[in-house]
Amino acid sequence: MTLLSSSPGSRSKRVARLSPLLRLLILTQLAFNIGFFAVLPFLAEHLGGAVGMAGGTVGFVLGLRTFSQQGLFVVGGALADRYGVRPVVLAGCALRIAGFGWLGYAERSWTVVGAVVLIGFAAALFSPAVESEVARQAVVWEESGGGPRTRVLALFTVAGQAGAFVGPLLGALLLSVDFRAVCLAGAGVFVLVLAGHAWLLPQHIPGRTRVHVRGGVGPLLRNRRFLALCCAYGAYLLAYNQLYLALPAEVERAAGSQAPLAWLFALSSLLVVTAQLPVTRWVGERLTLRRSMGAGLALIAAGFAVVAAALPAGRTGTVGLLPAAGFVVLLTLGQMLVAPAARAWVPDLADDGRLGLYTGALSSVSGLIVLAGSAGTGALLDTGLPAAVPWLLLAAVPAAAVALLPRGD
Repeated sequence: MTLLSSSPGSRSKRVARLSPLLRLLILTQLAFNIGFFAVLPFLAEHLGGAVGMAGGTVGFVLGLRTFSQQGLFVVGGALADRYGVRPVVLAGCALRIAGFGWLGYAERSWTVVGAVVLIGFAAALFSPAVESEVARQAVVWEESGGGPRTRVLALFTVAGQAGAFVGPLLGALLLSVDFRAVCLAGAGVFVLVLAGHAWLLPQHIPGRTRVHVRGGVGPLLRNRRFLALCCAYGAYLLAYNQLYLALPAEVERAAGSQAPLAWLFALSSLLVVTAQLPVTRWVGERLTLRRSMGAGLALIAAGFAVVAAALPAGRTGTVGLLPAAGFVVLLTLGQMLVAPAARAWVPDLADDGRLGLYTGALSSVSGLIVLAGSAGTGALLDTGLPAAVPWLLLAAVPAAAVALLPRGD
């Protein structure tokens, strides 16, 4: 029996065998995503409807949110290296509470942009702190004979997707009241997270050495293999971001509303929760980290191609939603391969004592790619081109990224 047994009872026993710190960090990811995904899936419709933004502007704002989060991860990672995990996580939670509260009451474009940037920057603080420590603890787990580090990182992914499963359902329920209620519920979740971590998160984590913020950036920028990984991961993230931009537009076309969107998000999360661990075990026994990421990017490209191939028929209703469901399934399967492998690769490429910086930089470079690509994607979806063309162009992004992956693990 392994850590990756698909039995829920066995899985719980394996989680219980992890260190208390790893269990806390994994549960942290669960809570983070419940609060976040209660709001994010419904943001594009709110911006286009209630706020009245054009499609290109909506795409830019969504990309800005990703950039203020992913793009500034390098700041949060460097701060975690310097000051430790606890203060950075607590500060990020406090800012996320303020950001969600602000978004709930924002009615003008500039106030929405301010709230979205604050929401993103909050995650730029707490996420790299948590992710880098999980990666470090996963290496400790591996070196102590617990098993491959990808298994711990897969558990982390499962916890996040469990939160992503519950979050949209909570948001859809509260959306019957209004978008403000959704935002305030998201803020409430982070109030609980802040209180829990103020109580449980250690002041100092054994084995984590604090370093000065300066230094390490130059070697990082000269690390070609790491930068290649960043670019490939950025292409994946740009593709994944289409769950919030291209997918809602396709669901609206096929169903006449965005009501099925929450169920598609739930489908994605349910797939990860039930299949991530067995998939990680199977892949870990057969593929290198590079081949795992390559296979995942290929599956994501196939997901976009499925929608592109079906669009000329113009189907609507339940049948019309099937390509969107196929896209979600293939994108999710690709995510299962890409995300744990990329996180597991970073410790091997990072300088000593700078894992937070490198973990943050992975997301910062990908955030820049998403910022550049999302505005173009939003504008592309608003053009008069045949409906299949944007999806074909999007399919080319992850397909081309396979060639960017660094050679060797």
